[in-house]
Amino acid sequence: MARCRSEGYDDERPAMTKEEFKNWLKRFDVDKDGRISRAELVGAVRTFGGGWFEGVRAWWSVRCADSNGNGYIDDHEIDNLVEFAQTNFGIRVSPC
Repeated sequence: MARCRSEGYDDERPAMTKEEFKNWLKRFDVDKDGRISRAELVGAVRTFGGGWFEGVRAWWSVRCADSNGNGYIDDHEIDNLVEFAQTNFGIRVSPC
């Protein structure tokens, strides 16, 4: 993970670039179709200690980020997921 200072943050915490976030997310693309399903996102949420409600968090993540309503996070919807992850999971994704 890269370290950088980003606008809106007054401390130095580890942050991922958007490219690093995409690469991290691709690890959970089990069927390698280039999209992240709710089931695949459960694996990602689990790495952040989602606990018993990880399925709900994954469902909500896909629902919020999935702008075309197909049930998957496609490449063009990754910005929506980045915003959701920063707001709800405390993940820092930086343009640096």
